[in-house]
Amino acid sequence: MTEVVAEEHTELAGELPDEPAEEGLTGQEAASEPRTGAADAPAGPAADELRGRITVADEVVEKVAALAALEITGVADLGGDLERAFESVRDRIGIGAKRATQGVQAKILEQGVTVDVTIVIVYGHVVMDVAREVKLNVARSVSRMLGMRVTEVNVTVDDVRLPGEGRPAEAAEPAA
Repeated sequence: MTEVVAEEHTELAGELPDEPAEEGLTGQEAASEPRTGAADAPAGPAADELRGRITVADEVVEKVAALAALEITGVADLGGDLERAFESVRDRIGIGAKRATQGVQAKILEQGVTVDVTIVIVYGHVVMDVAREVKLNVARSVSRMLGMRVTEVNVTVDDVRLPGEGRPAEAAEPAA
């Protein structure tokens, strides 16, 4: 499993848990009131900083990227032929639920994140436009939600969903 680990050193300006806001005072009143208690106590070396580690698994990046790709109009599904066929069999025999990361692979490297997305396009949409929108939305969402630098997004268009054609599992089920 590839992970990114970030060592954090955060300066906290009066945001420590041992400095609660006084109840019943507005922001201006609290600022004008003299502080007592925690501010008067001698502070240890770690009183004004917070240290720790943040670890993000590549599966988290994959889920964010998958959701971002599915937000784009014209994307019917994610995954290649083999993944979708396997998913169809799983649906028919009732084993588990659809994987949220189907059709998405992410690699977290030192310099940033690379994401590979395989999509199925809805017939009638311009393939290059949809793929370009997927690429931009995935990069934007991963960057915004995870705070990671996205260095590369590769989009593979694997299939076209024809009109009236549902998901493979839906087409295989008899109508009631």
